Amino acid sequence: MLIMNTAVLSSFDKYTTFSFGGKTLTFRTCNGLERYTKVLQWDDGYIEVMAKYKHKDEEIEEYIDLIPVLEGLYMDKEKFLAPIKEVKIEYA
Repeated sequence: MLIMNTAVLSSFDKYTTFSFGGKTLTFRTCNGLERYTKVLQWDDGYIEVMAKYKHKDEEIEEYIDLIPVLEGLYMDKEKFLAPIKEVKIEYA
């Protein structure tokens, strides 16, 4: 049943998407981001990931804090984040 507790992280153009429970958060990210490559850690709204950028040969560690995004959307952050146990990266 982990799939029901798994959120999906992705990106396109200048945007990052975070999807869970039928909701997708879309927010601006760096122009040079090619893609996220690996989730290192999920900590209740804070994501540590590896990312590949156009201007660098090697991947770099990035940090995404979803709390300000959820607060900006006036979403109940505890209710949205509590069921998430894992985050995976997915590209079409």
